Amino acid sequence: MDAWRRLGAFIGGHMAYISPACVVLGVLFPGQLSLLKPAVTALFAFMTFQSSLSNTFVNLARTLRHPAPMLVTLGIASVVMPCVACVLGTLLFGANPNLVCGLVLEYSVPVAVVAAMWINMFDGDPSLGLATILVSTVAAPFSIPLTLHLLLGQTVEVDAARMMGEMVVSIALPALVGTAANDLTHGRASRELSPAIAPAAKIALVLVILANSTGVAPYVRNLTPTLVAVAVFVCAFAASGYAAGLFVARAWGRPRAQEVTMTYLCGMRNISAGAVIAGEYFPGEVMFPVVIGTLFQQVLAASYGTLLRRLGSRDASRGRGLPRDGSAADPANQGAGQGRGQADACSPASHLG
Repeated sequence: MDAWRRLGAFIGGHMAYISPACVVLGVLFPGQLSLLKPAVTALFAFMTFQSSLSNTFVNLARTLRHPAPMLVTLGIASVVMPCVACVLGTLLFGANPNLVCGLVLEYSVPVAVVAAMWINMFDGDPSLGLATILVSTVAAPFSIPLTLHLLLGQTVEVDAARMMGEMVVSIALPALVGTAANDLTHGRASRELSPAIAPAAKIALVLVILANSTGVAPYVRNLTPTLVAVAVFVCAFAASGYAAGLFVARAWGRPRAQEVTMTYLCGMRNISAGAVIAGEYFPGEVMFPVVIGTLFQQVLAASYGTLLRRLGSRDASRGRGLPRDGSAADPANQGAGQGRGQADACSPASHLG
């Protein structure tokens, strides 16, 4: 069992390198690795279930008592980012609707579950993080088809009903079942089951990235100036997501824990979910902007962690970091002990993004 958990810890600790390596392998060996594609939906459902074992409906209720940070975060991640991606993508790459669709899709998917790991690592607010991830994930079967229809309905045909049905099976139901299992077992699912199956979830994640990367092989092997420009745009726009969360939190005067949390929730996307949707419903070219994001997301997360740590040290020396009113402090503090343990159990499950 120790070796099994060490394997999971190794994968989780090196995702910043493993994710790009998987993309490269998918591009080099598309024929062989495409055999994994029929299992992608089941693998993804398993990852979502495992990660949700670390959440509770108590976290959700605690955050809903002071919902403003969650609502603002979801507004940035699920409304502002897709709209800006659509506008900029159309201006820059409007001649190719598939690339624009891929950009919008990448920023329409839920918040990445692995954001909980980074939130915990830099002393964020675990209750806010886990609750926002749950709401974002459960809403995805409805929010993604609606966003694509509203922003791209006249350009790209979206089978919203079919997409919604499959996302309920692969994302929403596993998330709710995992959360309910943790509640019904009074936390045993988080303490015992989640760590036991976490290495398997990490292996599943690697397999999903490998399978999804095969879809972009023809485009990576035949890179054009346009595709290179798309990759540069994805990197810059991904960085702007983290920056938007950080800027809004600081301008709003939120406590440091929520500042950290909003940074990662706004910046990290469930890229694996986007790749599954792109591969299932759209031409292969749509997948390029989605999958290429795996090259940047974890590296950007580490870079912003360094920035957050420096800002925290500077703010501490100036006496900053306390909320302007006490309302937001209690939920974070009350749930910190439980949430951090949950985040630790959750974090290995996925770099869903």
